[in-house]
Amino acid sequence: MTTTTSTTVTGNGRAKPALRAPVVVPPRGRRRPGLVVAGVALAMVGALVAVWLVASAGQRTGVVVLARDVPYGATVTADDLRVAQVSLDPTVASIPADAVGTVMGQVAAVGLVAGSVLAPNHVTAAGPPREGEVVVPLPLPPARVPARGLVAGDHVLVVDTPPEQAEPPSVDPAMFEVTVAAVGAADLNGMVVVDVVAAADDGPALAARAATGRFALVVRPSEVAP
Repeated sequence: MTTTTSTTVTGNGRAKPALRAPVVVPPRGRRRPGLVVAGVALAMVGALVAVWLVASAGQRTGVVVLARDVPYGATVTADDLRVAQVSLDPTVASIPADAVGTVMGQVAAVGLVAGSVLAPNHVTAAGPPREGEVVVPLPLPPARVPARGLVAGDHVLVVDTPPEQAEPPSVDPAMFEVTVAAVGAADLNGMVVVDVVAAADDGPALAARAATGRFALVVRPSEVAP
């Protein structure tokens, strides 16, 4: 900072110095090359990320998706399907949009959920029973029907039970893993006939339980299409 003076003349002819405001000289800033380079690098990275996001959003594929829920064992119709453009990982199985016609008339191999992408193994050409399977009808009195009811696709354990008023078994009872294929309407007494799909080897033993009525049901978590 510097101070300057100037001379003025007074009334008596004498020169009198006059003070002026100091002149402020701004300090010279120091440049930091490292910060400049870092800023440029961050800007370039941001631009590359933006380009990648735009490119990823544009890589969409037309696939078949479910327009509504389809229970296990039901025939898939045109109303059950729609086509959507989605971004999928290459490892995700799907059915191309132009193959939607091949799905119609096939049977749901699992419970299908609206909005999910349909995969080839979610449908099958033939309904239950398939090779290695049998269908066994189970008559269920009202006391054996779960309060929430049963629907096609439910996974159930059919558990062997002792005769009425007998002591509980001392060993683990026989159990059969089955899938509900269809549920009939209740008759006047509330009896419901439920068709279940079981392994072919379990068919005879399961039919014997159905004839004697010595069985109980345990409902397991249902499997749905991802």
